[in-house]
Amino acid sequence: MMRQNKSGIIGVMTDVISTTPDSTEIIRGIQSAVEGAGYSMLMVNTGGDLERTRQCWRELKGHRVDGVIYGTMFQRGLGPDELDPEVKTVLVNCHEPPGLEVSKIVPGEPHGMREAIDAAIAEGHRNFGYVRLNPLIMAADIREAALRLRLSEHGLALRDEWCVAGVTGPIFGDKFVAFENARALLANLERPSILFCGNDEIALQVFCAASSLGIRIPNELSIVGFDDFKVVTEVMRPSLTTVALPYFEMGQAAVAALASIISSEPVPRVQSVACRLINRESVGKAG
Repeated sequence: MMRQNKSGIIGVMTDVISTTPDSTEIIRGIQSAVEGAGYSMLMVNTGGDLERTRQCWRELKGHRVDGVIYGTMFQRGLGPDELDPEVKTVLVNCHEPPGLEVSKIVPGEPHGMREAIDAAIAEGHRNFGYVRLNPLIMAADIREAALRLRLSEHGLALRDEWCVAGVTGPIFGDKFVAFENARALLANLERPSILFCGNDEIALQVFCAASSLGIRIPNELSIVGFDDFKVVTEVMRPSLTTVALPYFEMGQAAVAALASIISSEPVPRVQSVACRLINRESVGKAG
């Protein structure tokens, strides 16, 4: 290592993903790939605090890491002070600030949305509704745009009155409103045959709203979630059909990309890892 001027250590910096159960799969993916790539791993957590972020960069540079994987809990753009341009870095689930070019691994959410819509249409669904994510989150626009695009490719449209908010308020201080809004939507005589949901937690509230109205799932209403948050998807009855975020594979891809960068090998600027539809029990044939 001394001859090659390398420490053999990869730094892993996270905001809060190491403390949130639905995104720790990124860490597991990194861990599974690090040893095979011939590196050790040193992990630091910023807690989302900018001063702590600066301190983490100092700590990692003090340990002479060969490069850093920077991962975030949800997809977002980074601020200019969150990165150190002197350190070889790969981003996971986030985007570089303006003016910097950094390789990144992102989830292919449109691919998963296309699979889910195609499967729903194959079951005869033509009347789609959507319960939205918090609009302050980048994934909110990505998922809804993918939904509208794929429906239009099938000659269908998403009716505005069948799109309702699922979460409102500032990030980390937001509030679920999916139950109330979905219940009001489903109480109408004319309603969607299937509701797509911004994430699985929203889908759970939609499920409860439907149940409170005596609407049977999937006989009278189908529901599709997003994320594959197993605390929700596998516990619900009927179990929730959802689109899985490929966090584990993204972690593995980040290690491979950083190892290539450290070895001065070319790496794509953006790598999108496809999300996949997980078929369970909450989608049935359209009535």
